[in-house]
Amino acid sequence: MEYCREALGEWAGFAVGWLYWYFWAIVLAIEAVAGAEILQNWLPGVPIWVMSLVLMTLLTATNLWSVRSFGEFEFWFASIKVAAIIVFIAIGLGWLLGVGGGDSPGLSNLAAHGGFFPEGGVTVLSGIVVVIFAFVGAEIVTIAAAESDEPERAVARATNAVVYRVLIFYVLAVAVVVAIVPWNDTELGNSPFIAALDVIGIPASADIMNAIVVTAVLSCLNSGIYAGSRMLFALARRGDAPQAVLETNARGVPVKAILLTVSIGFASVILAAIWPDSVFLWLVNSSGAVALFCYVLIACAELKFRRTLEREAPDRLTLKMWLFPWLTYLSIAGMVAVIAAMALVDDVRAQLWWSLGSLAVVLGLGFWHTRRKAAPRRAPASAGRAAAT
Repeated sequence: MEYCREALGEWAGFAVGWLYWYFWAIVLAIEAVAGAEILQNWLPGVPIWVMSLVLMTLLTATNLWSVRSFGEFEFWFASIKVAAIIVFIAIGLGWLLGVGGGDSPGLSNLAAHGGFFPEGGVTVLSGIVVVIFAFVGAEIVTIAAAESDEPERAVARATNAVVYRVLIFYVLAVAVVVAIVPWNDTELGNSPFIAALDVIGIPASADIMNAIVVTAVLSCLNSGIYAGSRMLFALARRGDAPQAVLETNARGVPVKAILLTVSIGFASVILAAIWPDSVFLWLVNSSGAVALFCYVLIACAELKFRRTLEREAPDRLTLKMWLFPWLTYLSIAGMVAVIAAMALVDDVRAQLWWSLGSLAVVLGLGFWHTRRKAAPRRAPASAGRAAAT
């Protein structure tokens, strides 16, 4: 947000900040409902909305206690996820290589059943929207690192680590799933990891993976509350949000920023229970491509800001990007292609239109707010008359 503000103007910082906050506020409800649906496998008598509110309440309390408690919970959540993915990759690769017996397909499923683009390239691009939705949040490590004792070193290490971890824990894991289970298998619609473990023959795979997915949901809730509240706090610090959210408690926790952020999540959970196919669906659709809009603006800001630094203050470039500026151009082109592809696919077209509507509203407010801040303040008429006398 700050780099967008400095590179592109006040309107860009306002827009990115509020879009990012809005995205996480809605994601809180989505993840809470998703976690409750999984828990209903073990607690069938408890309504989904009740379990959703319980999950939201637990993670809100964790974030309200202290920044340290957020980090400790996230450490354990992440540790469970990482351990589970490593075990899954090891089991999957072993089975593909013929370890432990079974009828292994090897790598044939990667190119079978229509090849790499069985439904065309446009469909692949539109599917990336769902993938990006799941990837949003990797930048949270830099937000948390900024509150560490050595923020410059911590941000640099966290940024570099994200690249390698995405390649291992996301790309490699998905490649193993697709190699084990054909892409057109109906079981993939429920849970790809469970489908893969069922093919291998791992007993009780559904319960094991569901428990791990619940952990992942809790991790997302925990991180979403943290990211959303810190973004709201940063907006208030710049005068783009109510100043009341700047208040912190004795442990340095922005309590009001957290409560305002989770209030949207709580309200959305209630709406999901009352109008699951109307209001809640509208909220989900209106946030569908919001993360992409934020990332495009951030990439554009990076292009302009880095060139300015190279010209005026090269000593500030302590963390340099690979293959600049070509990788940035490629990233922008890829994100724009995904946004364009959304308009061509029926299943995600509604998300694009509602997301564009959200973008238009926030940009309009951003330009209005920027002009309002820049306008000179007029002295009251009574003050002028008093000065004249």
